[in-house]
Parts: sequence; structure tokens; C-alpha cells
Amino acid sequence: MASLVLPAAVLARARQQAEAFEALTGTAVDAEEVIAGRAGLLDIAPQGQISAGGATRLLPSRDGWCALTLSRADDIDAIPALLQTDGVGPDPWPAVQRWVAANDSADVTERARLLGLPVAALGETPAEPPRVFPFGAATAARNPAGLLVADLSAMWAGPLCGQLMVRAGATVVKVETSTRPDGARSGPPAFFDWMNTGKLSYVADFDEPSGLRALLAAADVVIESSRPSALTRRGLGPTDIEPRDGRVWLRVTGHGTAGDRANWVAFGDDAAVSGGLVCGTDDAPTFCGDAIADPLTGLHAAVAVVQSLHRGGGELIEMSMAAVAATYAERPCADEIRCHAMPSPSAPASALGADNAVVERLIAEKRYVSC
Repeated sequence: MASLVLPAAVLARARQQAEAFEALTGTAVDAEEVIAGRAGLLDIAPQGQISAGGATRLLPSRDGWCALTLSRADDIDAIPALLQTDGVGPDPWPAVQRWVAANDSADVTERARLLGLPVAALGETPAEPPRVFPFGAATAARNPAGLLVADLSAMWAGPLCGQLMVRAGATVVKVETSTRPDGARSGPPAFFDWMNTGKLSYVADFDEPSGLRALLAAADVVIESSRPSALTRRGLGPTDIEPRDGRVWLRVTGHGTAGDRANWVAFGDDAAVSGGLVCGTDDAPTFCGDAIADPLTGLHAAVAVVQSLHRGGGELIEMSMAAVAATYAERPCADEIRCHAMPSPSAPASALGADNAVVERLIAEKRYVSC
């Protein structure tokens, strides 16, 4: 089984977050499993400057280091435009590496972001705590148990937060569309099940979103990880939904919501590099863990949601994966340890849309109780 080399201080701080979650909810969380569980399930580990999943590379530029992720077909298709060439052959990485080496990091990231590519310059994002904004009326302090959570997020960070809410006793509804389901569904089933077992699967139509709007109006907690404009332009943003006392709205982003950063695409490995969370040396940085910004953000997000519920809710919380990673990059990395984690087998997650009828009954019950 693959093992991950992690700075001891990183794991120690993650354990503090897990302990905080347990103190607030009574639900134990194994921080090592959270961070290293996917690597254990899939038997993967980073290979120096190649990420554990293989889609992200650390590349030297003229004045520093960059990380670029090519995990989607659209990313590969954008490489000729990035390099301003007609084609790059079946393996784009040698040509990409030569191009990055001939340019400054700022030029690399600017051009890649114009094309919608997940890219980062090493250490470009400063550490920042979650941003918390007043969002409606507060209510009495609550635990997640018995609450309704609408989970609109995908892949890892947001779904992990939703999974921890499941473990703490909440009813979590995983929201997807039939045309764009969670991309993790097309990956290894063991990972998707680990993140989504115990959630109800609800298929919504974002072009005719009356059912989704009703779910969001009934929800005590909303988790979303799309770009801020994606929901707002459909009338599904935080201020578009009927108010509910004590609601907590969690927004997970790659790089925050300020200015151009709101449109920057990110995955866990490149977001970690953006925050400066790497191993190795200044001259030869290497990847730290497996897409580590994802599980760290998911864990921090779960703690932030529960803390908000204990304050009475009525808050919008914004979590940037790069900023979370940067808070860990500030910690000393001299001592490293090997993490071995194999999550217990998960029951299969619900099939896409299998629980629509159940969710609609829950929405009706919530409305009845609120009347």
C-alpha cells in the first residue's frame, strides 16, 4: 500500500481540527485517514514533482516554480493555444515544460488562467482564515444531528465536509444534474463511495430550478463549490433563496472570491502549491501528500460549519483551498513522517437521482414544520 510523506506539523494541526470537530459533535474523525485515505484506497503517492494522481506537475519557470493540472479533456485540448502551436503530440508535458522554463511565473499563470486551466505559482496565496459574513437571523445553538444539508459540491473538499456532516447525524442531500454529475462518479468507485455514502442523491435541473430552490430554502446548511457567479446567474445564490433562521451557507473555492481570483480554477494539488504547501527544498520542491488542499479544506470547512451552528448560524462562510494550504505552509516542515491509511470499506453511495422522491418528501415536511 502506498504511503504519503507529510510534514509532522501538518498532520499535528490536522489532528487538532479533528479533535475540535469531535469536541463539538461527539463524532470522532481520524485526521490521518482524511488526509491519506484516498492514497490508501487507490494505492498512489506523489513521485517528486508529479502528483499522486498524475495529473499535476511542478515545473520550473525562469523565476520560480509553477504547478499545472491537466486532468480534464478540455485541459489537454487547451495546450496548443497555451503554447501557441498547432499541436504537441500524444504527451504534452515535454513541450509544456520547455514553455514554462522560458517564461516568468506571472506570465505562465496569467496565460493559463485566460484559457481556464488550473495553474498556480508557488506561494502566491497568503494564509487567511475563513471569511465569515452575517447572513440572516441567528437561532439557538445547534448540532448537525437532525439538520438538513444540501450538498451541491463536487470532487473532494466540499463532499468531505458533507460526509463529516453525515457522520455527525445530519441528513445530507447530494445535488447533481443528469448532464453534469459529480466528476468523481467517473473515477474509482471506492473513492466516490467513501465521500458520498450515506447521502441522498437528488438530480436537479438547473435550467428549471424550482425543485432545487425549494431544497435550498428548506436546508439548514448549504455546501457549494462552484464559482460564485454560477449559482447567482441562475437565481440560486445565497441572497436569492428564501431566508431561513440559522442557515449556514458554506462556499468552497479554489482561490477565494476577490476580483479575478473568483474565476481561477483549482484542484487540490495546484491549490496546495499556490499556498506554498510543498515538501522538498527551495531549489527542488516536491508535492506534499495527495491533493492535500482538498482534504485539509474539507476538514476545516466541517469545523467552521459546526462552529457557526453553535453560534446560532445565520452566516455565509467562504473557504479558499489555497488559503487553507497557506496556513499549513507556515508551519515548520523539517520533520517528516509516513502516513498509511486505509479507510474501512464504504457502502455504495446512492445511484444518481435515486432518492428524488425521498428528498421531495423531506422538503414538504420541512415546509410543514416551518408553517
